[in-house]
Amino acid sequence: MSRPAPYKSTPVFDETTLPEAIRSEHRTKPGTWGLLRVLEGAATLVFTGSGREVAVAPGQPGVIPPQETHFVRLAGPLRCQVEFYREPPLP
Repeated sequence: MSRPAPYKSTPVFDETTLPEAIRSEHRTKPGTWGLLRVLEGAATLVFTGSGREVAVAPGQPGVIPPQETHFVRLAGPLRCQVEFYREPPLP
């Protein structure tokens, strides 16, 4: 079984260009999964409803379930991108 392909991706952001909307509480639309990919550096995905925190680094992406309120906390300089899927992005 192959992995699903994203239907949309953001540009690659760094610590100065990452939009405030991603750094603040937000959520995906119904049926939309997100996948935070850190290309360089590190970040933390913080899910505000559950208080769960997920460390995200190169080779260790963070899965964002549909409509789960979250924000991204930076851990210093980084390069990252968000991909969007219609089904869970990882097995």
